[in-house]
Amino acid sequence: MSAVAGLVRFDGRRKDQHRPVKVTRSFTKHAEGSVLIEMGDTKVICTASIEEKVPPFLKGKGSGWVTAEYSMLPRATHERTSREAVKGKQGGRTLEIQRLVGRALRSVTDMTQMGERSIWIDCDVIQADGGTRTASITGAFIALADAFTVLKKKDLIKRLPLTDYLAAISVGKVGGEVMVDLAYTEDSMAEVDMNLVMTGRGRYVEVQGTAEKTPFAKQDMDEFLNLGWQAIQRLTAIQKELIGSLD
Repeated sequence: MSAVAGLVRFDGRRKDQHRPVKVTRSFTKHAEGSVLIEMGDTKVICTASIEEKVPPFLKGKGSGWVTAEYSMLPRATHERTSREAVKGKQGGRTLEIQRLVGRALRSVTDMTQMGERSIWIDCDVIQADGGTRTASITGAFIALADAFTVLKKKDLIKRLPLTDYLAAISVGKVGGEVMVDLAYTEDSMAEVDMNLVMTGRGRYVEVQGTAEKTPFAKQDMDEFLNLGWQAIQRLTAIQKELIGSLD
């Protein structure tokens, strides 16, 4: 079956249907929050580590900090890529994605309620098949909530300092069809590629969209946002089932 055959995709999904999602919590032993998130064949380990200090620019201000790092294992893709540590610096794509993850998580965190401590989020892609940044954000939010739960159980905070749920999804136009959660095969031939980050209440955190071949119309944009929001609602429903109340 071709990647686009009417409304049926190469893996049999509808255009508005994201890939199967599986979340495994407490995936690693030592981190305060750790999640393996699988969206189809994309698999990302997201860990949240608590550090009892803040960056110098926040010292003495009674605020915490949430930041993120992102990496991809050498054989996460079809061909091996060298570790960035060997090259001596992070690539532009890595820096862009980890900044996106950090910004997104801070947008739903009341850092004044964290105390003067930092939470480091590490997103490590162990297998990539498109949508690694969006899976990272969705999984990282669960890991962050779990880390805050640890602080709450220790009576170091009174409540989870999260203002809303947070998830992300890719949207694109492939073969003239708008569809959500592009796998690599679809992403590689997309005419438009977009990443959408939204809260559980439907507020936009970030919209990253690019016409890869030809400019797209406003009606396409409306459909990108509509289908993306429908998918994000389903992802935040999974988060709510796992995390429960944010109080």
